[in-house]
Amino acid sequence: MNAGKLKIVLLGPPGAGKGTQGDRLVVDCGIPKYATGDILRDAVRSGTALGLEAKQYMDAGELVPDEVVLGMVREVLASPESRNGFILDGFPRTLAQAEGLDTLLADEGFKLDAVLYLGVPDEELVRRLAGRRVCPGCGAVYNVHTSASAAKGTCDSCGGALEIRDDDKEDVVRNRLRVYSENTEPLLDWYRTSPTTLHELAAVGTVDEIYSELLDLVGCS
Repeated sequence: MNAGKLKIVLLGPPGAGKGTQGDRLVVDCGIPKYATGDILRDAVRSGTALGLEAKQYMDAGELVPDEVVLGMVREVLASPESRNGFILDGFPRTLAQAEGLDTLLADEGFKLDAVLYLGVPDEELVRRLAGRRVCPGCGAVYNVHTSASAAKGTCDSCGGALEIRDDDKEDVVRNRLRVYSENTEPLLDWYRTSPTTLHELAAVGTVDEIYSELLDLVGCS
């Protein structure tokens, strides 16, 4: 694969490290990264037609329909910065989205180079996510297992009391993983039989070890 020309989908469950690894690929490959959540927030903030439509669903606590999300993805992939490559972070999430993305890419004259899936055992994901602690004052993030604050329960930066976010509580984490698995297994099965190359990585180890393997696969360093 050629750096600066790559068109990649980066998949993995919550806590797999997609954001961390994707940000490093952005630097080394020289291509932009788009996460669905960021696309939604930007569209809502900008007040685009699709953003306003999405906001109605979000305000009602409902999932944004696939066709609306795909419309937003179409808009960002039509931007000049995407013409020479991009990373889609965590998208598609369902089989319907994958099928829609294939049609969208064909319409734009694009073809995916690879789908990279970061696989991590559920218990490791629970450990990572349920161990996360956040400072509501300055936004600093810690983890009781890997990067605890010096003073237990207190932020090293501002001295604020650390909190566990509602979606990081263990029962919520396990439910998030269950829902993700239900949606993702059909998606992975689909990519296993599609023309696009699917790479399934065991994303357990140090950040550098996992990233080195990713770089070997995509070939931009």
